[in-house]
Amino acid sequence: MILPIIGYGHSTLRKKAQDISADYPNLQNLIANMFQTMYKAQGVGLAAPQVNISIRLFVVDAEAMEDSAETDEVLKGFKKVFINAQILEETGKEWAFREGCLSIPEVREDVMRKDTIRIRYCDENFVQHEDVFSGMKARIIQHEYDHIEGVLFVDKISTFRRQILKSRLMKIQKGDIYTQYPMKFIASR
Repeated sequence: MILPIIGYGHSTLRKKAQDISADYPNLQNLIANMFQTMYKAQGVGLAAPQVNISIRLFVVDAEAMEDSAETDEVLKGFKKVFINAQILEETGKEWAFREGCLSIPEVREDVMRKDTIRIRYCDENFVQHEDVFSGMKARIIQHEYDHIEGVLFVDKISTFRRQILKSRLMKIQKGDIYTQYPMKFIASR
C-alpha cells in the first residue's frame, strides 16, 4: 500500500523517533508499505517519520542510483532495513553532495557529510548488526538517520541558503506543490 508522505512543516518531522520492539504491530507490513511508497516516489530512502509514524525505522534501496553520473560507487543490491539505529561514529573527510528529500520536493542543496559511519541497528528480523559504510551508502544512511533524529537536510545548509529557499519551503508547507506521489501537508491546497 502506498502511504502518504508528510511535507515540510509537519511536526512529526521534527520529533526524535522512539525505539520499537520486535512485537511492534504489523511491522513487516509497514516495512513492505514503506518500500512500496519509496519506489512510487522514486526515492532511495524513506524513514517512518516521513509517513507520520514516529519510530526509529528507515529503509534504503540505492540501486536506482547505480547508473547515475553522480556516483561511480557500486550500489546494486544495497537494500536494507534499519530499526533502532544508532550512529556510533562518523569519520573521514567531509564532502558535499546535492541532496533532496521526499518530504521537501523540488528542493536540492549541497550538504556536507563525513565519508564513513559506524552504525548499530536491527534488521527486519530484529537481528542486531554493527556495520561500517562509506561513500554514497553512508550518505544515504546519514540522511535517513537524520529523519529519526528530527533533523532535515535543510538544517545542514547555511542560513543564507535557507533564506533563499524560504518561499519554496512555505509553498511546500501550504501544500502548494504537485508531486507524482501522495503527500499530506499541514495546510491544504
